[in-house]
Amino acid sequence: MHVMILGAAGMVGRKLVEKIAREPLAFGRPVTRLTLADAFQPPVPEALQPVSTALTIDLAGAGAADRLIESRPDLVFHLAAIVSGEAEADFDKGYAVNLDGTRALFDAIRKLGLASAYVPRLVFASSIAVFGTPFPEIIPDEFFTTPLTSYGTQKAIAELLLADYSRRGIFDGIGIRLPTITVRPGAPNKAASGFFSNILREPLVGKEAILPVSDGVRHWFASPRAAVGFFVHAATIDTARIGARRNLTMPGLSALVSEEIEALRRVAGDKAVALIKRVPDPVIERIVAGWPTQFDATRASSLGFKAETSFDEILQVHIEDELGGRFA
Repeated sequence: MHVMILGAAGMVGRKLVEKIAREPLAFGRPVTRLTLADAFQPPVPEALQPVSTALTIDLAGAGAADRLIESRPDLVFHLAAIVSGEAEADFDKGYAVNLDGTRALFDAIRKLGLASAYVPRLVFASSIAVFGTPFPEIIPDEFFTTPLTSYGTQKAIAELLLADYSRRGIFDGIGIRLPTITVRPGAPNKAASGFFSNILREPLVGKEAILPVSDGVRHWFASPRAAVGFFVHAATIDTARIGARRNLTMPGLSALVSEEIEALRRVAGDKAVALIKRVPDPVIERIVAGWPTQFDATRASSLGFKAETSFDEILQVHIEDELGGRFA
């Protein structure tokens, strides 16, 4: 089985690769070839080096998608994207990567399929940013997408393309609308949602973190471990169970910033909480105000997708997976 991961140097991409290294039969059959591609050199675990090719490539570059797809991967994970804050700040870059790169990938598969019998499974990383106000307190599976950011718009257009290309038999696609993934490991990035992770990750190692919004902000969360589980399940599920609506809102946890902080207090005490500094940022506040806060993800849950049900669980995942079970 040939697996290709686009965006393999990103957080979810790296964790998906680590999952394959730990569980060679994660997709039900051996991975005999693994192609990892990103704008930055993707790391390759030692266990996967004999079957892996790591490529530094810009998916939106001329001919890049065709060169990637000519190797005929059986399973393609499309995780490559410019994150929300950067896509909002740089209009041209956001559309070039998040929309033009995605369209180029889809068309590369279409062109190869026209020349030969080639219909891969394609799993696309979408986002709850496809929803924008006004919406109900709990957004149902049938609710329409009305994004209020460039990032959300780019993801929503890609979702429509994925559904249409799947309907026409060009590939067998599934769009995974990710909750905000928390706690993200590593250094802060340019995502507008980054503070949700920062206010937990940094205090756990004795560092100060900035909170740019109020404690009363509510949002929809899942851990990196849950995110990897979403993609693995999407790769192996019988898509006949999904039908024509190929884009799924993933299950998650609806929680307030104050509930995040109280979970941190229960785990690491008042000393850790005191490292959170409140510095309001009107730009971040405006972006976050247009985001959804809670979903009825019955459809995805009924198909076997699972996430955490408390912030204590999410924190425990981070401590186990990133801190070796210990923290400052």
